[in-house]
Amino acid sequence: MTREQEQHATVLMIRAQQGDRLAYAELLTLFAAAARRYARSRVGDVPWLDDVAQETLVSIHGARQTYDPARPIAPWFYAILSSRMIDLIRRERRVRAREVPGDELPEPDAGSFHEERDAVDFGKVKAALEALPDRQREIVTALKLRDESVKEIGARLGMSPSAVKVTAHRAYRALRRALGGGRS
Repeated sequence: MTREQEQHATVLMIRAQQGDRLAYAELLTLFAAAARRYARSRVGDVPWLDDVAQETLVSIHGARQTYDPARPIAPWFYAILSSRMIDLIRRERRVRAREVPGDELPEPDAGSFHEERDAVDFGKVKAALEALPDRQREIVTALKLRDESVKEIGARLGMSPSAVKVTAHRAYRALRRALGGGRS
């Protein structure tokens, strides 16, 4: 930020603190451009360059009343900008450490999907569902096959939503046992 820009920014900030919305909009435009230039000069042309500017503007908006007009505005602005930039650099490092870069989503192996689907014994599932007590079977069928809400089922069967959930949980547990699936 040049000396003239800093002086202009100081005037704009003082007017903004007094409620001048146009001065505030001009100030944010000036700060956004300065933030992009500063960040680009430090880290290059990275994809998250606009994020630095945006995060800085959000922080400035939240801290605008802390600016003391008797002091230079550039150090105040660059302190906020530097903090936001450091935060974004750290976030980017964390993301890169945990994610594999790529422009395309990996394609699932079509064979494995069909093998898993074919491994399900639908006759056994149907038999386990039919072995449930009537109310449990009705609730599981409504929730999972007809995509009804707990509230709708409760209204139709004269049950509270909590009672519908408890009954569904008991049915799921019985189905897991009948199908040989882990926890009871």
